[in-house]
Amino acid sequence: MTRSLDITGQIAEFATSARDDDLPASAIEVTRLSLVDWVAVTLEGRDEPVAAIVRDMVAEEGGRKDAYVVGLDRRLPARAAALVNGTASHALDYDDTHFASLGHPSVAVIPSALAVADMTGTSPKSFQGAALIGMELAVRIGQWLGRTHYRSGFHVTSTAGTFGAAMAAARLLGLTLEQTRNALGIAASTAGGVKAQFGTMGKPFHAGMAASNGLEAALLAAKGFVAAPQGLEGKQGFGATHHGDFDDSAFDELGQEFVFENVSHKFHACCHGTHAALEALTELRDKHGIRPEDIEEIGITVHPQYLGICNISSPESGLEAKFSYRMVAALATHQHDTTRRATFSDTLCRDATLVDLCNRVRVDTDPDISETAAEVKVILRDGTTLTANHDLLAQVDLALRAKKVRAKVKSLLGAERATSLWWKVALGEQLASDWMRRNIG
Repeated sequence: MTRSLDITGQIAEFATSARDDDLPASAIEVTRLSLVDWVAVTLEGRDEPVAAIVRDMVAEEGGRKDAYVVGLDRRLPARAAALVNGTASHALDYDDTHFASLGHPSVAVIPSALAVADMTGTSPKSFQGAALIGMELAVRIGQWLGRTHYRSGFHVTSTAGTFGAAMAAARLLGLTLEQTRNALGIAASTAGGVKAQFGTMGKPFHAGMAASNGLEAALLAAKGFVAAPQGLEGKQGFGATHHGDFDDSAFDELGQEFVFENVSHKFHACCHGTHAALEALTELRDKHGIRPEDIEEIGITVHPQYLGICNISSPESGLEAKFSYRMVAALATHQHDTTRRATFSDTLCRDATLVDLCNRVRVDTDPDISETAAEVKVILRDGTTLTANHDLLAQVDLALRAKKVRAKVKSLLGAERATSLWWKVALGEQLASDWMRRNIG
């Protein structure tokens, strides 16, 4: 089907014409939070097996010394840097999520923008502006593609994220409006990623793919590559062939309102789909002093879409545990610190006391419950029933969000590096790549 609206044109116009000085201060502040969060989870994820495998591959290939690669003492081509850094940043599944699109915008867009910034000598201010615009577009394109796209099995981080990465790169490369349209057309042929990979190395690799493919699209367009002028919305374009909903309202107020500001940062080192349940269960545990031995059963009710995402019933590895309602409930009830990545280990999946409680957790669904909410019911052995609800979209003011993100970064990097990261990178003195190179270790 052919779209009446020129979605590609709207996106390209915004990506090329928005002025850094006109970007809202609140949106820049949220971008800074996502940037320091991204640096922290990337440094923590750099030695994960998936990151090491991808890094080893591109290091063996070598090439131009364009951009910083986390975990290496030398620079590599920009596309390779984006691939490695994107993969490393999603390796822990501890990065931000935007529930309007159900994607992880920072891990797809920031590595692409950072690689171009390294390659071209972009200022920190221009880099942050491009990252914000790319992440804003990744969210809106994901929202335009809609829930049918996601529930059909496509990973929005990698699909919509590729387009966002392309737009951040196109902006920093100074592409014309026509070249930027071509970059979107090229991205329509390279964006991909299926949810069958969840719980495997394939999921974090999707973030690296999006960053690298988006950057590649912009680089090709800069050299004169011509692609479909409506690769997103055109007949047999990306939306039509990838089960898009064509929610044109996703682009309402583009450039006037920044939906990226509603991004959710993670404060548990596991799939974001489990976080509402974790918050509700922790509230009950702490309020009532619940002990594991007191529990007859735990019931968790969530939206049906999460059954295929984070409901691995008997996880056998730390990675699978991150996608298991039953295991995260057992961990939280036993007061294991779910904010720490080390908590999600292969060893704990074999812990008899955890497995015992895991087997007493029941997961139910309700299509009427919010996608960002969960209800938890704890039935005690004495017959008492306790319930709690939590919605991740409950409004939290910016100051509190900043406090929580900075506390998370401190827990991951230590107080000294966390403070340095904020003052040097978030406030625009250094590019993130320069800071990481000097502070890794």
